[in-house]
Amino acid sequence: MEHHHHPQPQTQQQQVHDHTNPPMGHAGHDHHAMMIDDFRKRFFVVLILTIPVMLLSEMIQHWLNIHISFPGSDYVLFSLSSIVFFYGGWPFLKGWGNEMKARNPGMMTLVGFAITVAYVYSVVTVFGLNGMDFFWELATLILIMLLGHWIEMKSIAGASKELELLVRLMPDDAHLVHGHHVMDVKTETLKENDVILVKPGEKIAADGVIVDGQSYLNESLLTGESKPVEKSKGDKVIAGSINGNGAIKISVLHGAKDSYLSQVIKLVQDAQQSRSRTQLLADTAARWLTLIAIAAGIATFLAWYLSGKDLAFAIERMVTVIVICCPHALGLAVPLVVAKSTALSAKNGLLIKNRTAFENSRKITTLVFDKTGTLTYGKFEVTKIVALQEGVSENELLRLAAALEQNSEHPIATGIIQKVKDLSLQVPAAQNFNAITGKGVEATVEGKQVKVVSPGFLKENNISLPGNFRPDAAETTVFVIVDSTPAGYISLADKIRPESADAIRTLHTIGIKSILLTGDNKQVAESVSKQLGIDKYYAEVLPHQKLEKIKEIQGKGEFVAMTGDGVNDAPALAQADIGIAVGSGSDIAAETAAIVLVNSNPRDIANLVMFGKSTYKKMVQNLAWATGYNVIALPLAAGVLYGSGILLSPATGAVLMSVSTVVVAINASLLKVKQ
Repeated sequence: MEHHHHPQPQTQQQQVHDHTNPPMGHAGHDHHAMMIDDFRKRFFVVLILTIPVMLLSEMIQHWLNIHISFPGSDYVLFSLSSIVFFYGGWPFLKGWGNEMKARNPGMMTLVGFAITVAYVYSVVTVFGLNGMDFFWELATLILIMLLGHWIEMKSIAGASKELELLVRLMPDDAHLVHGHHVMDVKTETLKENDVILVKPGEKIAADGVIVDGQSYLNESLLTGESKPVEKSKGDKVIAGSINGNGAIKISVLHGAKDSYLSQVIKLVQDAQQSRSRTQLLADTAARWLTLIAIAAGIATFLAWYLSGKDLAFAIERMVTVIVICCPHALGLAVPLVVAKSTALSAKNGLLIKNRTAFENSRKITTLVFDKTGTLTYGKFEVTKIVALQEGVSENELLRLAAALEQNSEHPIATGIIQKVKDLSLQVPAAQNFNAITGKGVEATVEGKQVKVVSPGFLKENNISLPGNFRPDAAETTVFVIVDSTPAGYISLADKIRPESADAIRTLHTIGIKSILLTGDNKQVAESVSKQLGIDKYYAEVLPHQKLEKIKEIQGKGEFVAMTGDGVNDAPALAQADIGIAVGSGSDIAAETAAIVLVNSNPRDIANLVMFGKSTYKKMVQNLAWATGYNVIALPLAAGVLYGSGILLSPATGAVLMSVSTVVVAINASLLKVKQ
């Protein structure tokens, strides 16, 4: 799976239109706003000039049955039209030049070419050629093209607004604690280990750890999690979350540009710019359409001219065909949906790193879940402690187990340590620590050889299980062996998340099979599967076998998405057609995954698949609309129905083109994440 972190080669739409690139950060945003203003200004100037141009045109006078003529009126018309052409048409002429330089004819080439032909022909009629000038058509054409661009850029700005909102989550100022006094500083000047004060209701300015105070934090904009989360001393906080009712002091973990929020913004920008297969398809289509437009324009001109129509009529048909054929809607069909969907996802706690993978999420047939931390809370709690040896108390068992587990990150270890903390027991030190792969750990504690191992280890070493030991399907048990005799066992269980069953049900309704892939024993896997209605489970799978299992499922022709939260899932995530990393913000570096779910909520996975489907649907709708429109409008512009009295003027062509672009923009903005 490749990642789009390197700059992409620029394609047609990007080079030509600064505005199809969603605005980036504040600088990009300002540039974008300036362009919108520029088009607006040009539009109004051209609008004012178009009125006298139309009143001075013979054709319009003929229709309105009025007659305005004075010595030199032709030259006045010519002068006004020249201003319209050079001032109003400038963005298009400039764009045409850029496209030619890049040897990449597109949208601007078509418009530039069309208005130039109309202008040059009309000028020639003023200075002697017999024929009717096109000035009013030229003016209305430029007017409508400017209007279309202006509206379209506004809607693109809308699609990127969500990204702007993310940027704005970062407060500008922070209260830096300096000895006994507090001073306000700019957020970007914060560095590691600074201590900042966050008052109730304020936004947190930097990722950090609470050193003083406690409060409830609203992280919903970052994680999509609506319930405020209780945080107290020692807890991590994310920049951009909103502080609740308590004042807290935070020790800053890193500068602003490394914060979780900045990484999210960067990911969103990368994803908005990375081009998926659908986008490349649309780009290719737009390029072809440009060539077709020019060819069709010339063919139309020749057909009418050679069939005996006058030059003016033939040129007008050519201009209309070229304008109507502008692949503008096509060029925007996908980028607008991309900009909208990426930013929306980020707000809902779905971070898309690889666009193609996200668009492919509609093809998923099987979702493979890693149980721990995804379908369950991933927090093991001690459910029972059984001592098997005389003179060894339950607390003693816990102490010895904790001695071995105190440096481990394993969920079972965390569960045991938590229990020891709850009972406030002293944990002894361990020497000669050694891990028994996949089976447990051993060490010397207070002069005794202690092992904490799985039941499988006992079987392999022919140590008989105690008579009163009844394995419980939903529990995981570890045995504590002291000097090679079992001293007792500790059972732990992992609670299932309440949203899991709901998520699996949703997936079933959209025809996606679920598979549980876990390192846990068969009984646990079976009981979890039964409870949740999962189709199939594979238990006791070691990390390196996860990858093999994914291959095996793919071998049956399934399109597999895998969710996982641990380092051990990385190879499998990379092997899956779509890797979805689940887990808290700090694990944003789940590098192998194409999509990161900020929350570990399995509902999000179902939402992701549905959102992938609706995003793809929007793209297809847009592409179908943009193509279908051209298929119908082109022949009309060429004058196929001229005999029946239907003929499109260049201005009508421009209106249709602009409308089709705006339809595409509005359709993209209707995209929503279903919760």
